[in-house]
Amino acid sequence: MFIAKAYAAAAENAEHIEALADAPTATEAFIWNMALVGLLVVLFYVLLIMPQQRRFKEHSTMLSDLKKGDRVVTGGGLVGKIDKIVDDREMVVDLGNGLKVTALRSSIQGKAEDVLKPAANDAKTKGEKKK
Repeated sequence: MFIAKAYAAAAENAEHIEALADAPTATEAFIWNMALVGLLVVLFYVLLIMPQQRRFKEHSTMLSDLKKGDRVVTGGGLVGKIDKIVDDREMVVDLGNGLKVTALRSSIQGKAEDVLKPAANDAKTKGEKKK
């Protein structure tokens, strides 16, 4: 009777040891975890940081290409025409009816045709959906 229990315990331990042998070691688990963290960092960079840098570069190029007579939209939503470029930081924007304001170049959201065109397209598609 005593021998049978010992044999049964040895058999259970053998199964447990075989299961542990199939488990990854601590080093393998660490390598897999670090690989997944590295993959997440690369994915984060590609999906979030690169597009933001590209938009910033396009916006900077657009700001440097502004000239007198361009229609622009400010960050506050004012639409006007560039009347005079004071220096590389400031410009005078004519809002119409002789109203002129001095705006920082960095406050310009974009050229009017680029900013207002998507809004006009959205209004057209909403009008078509209601019909």
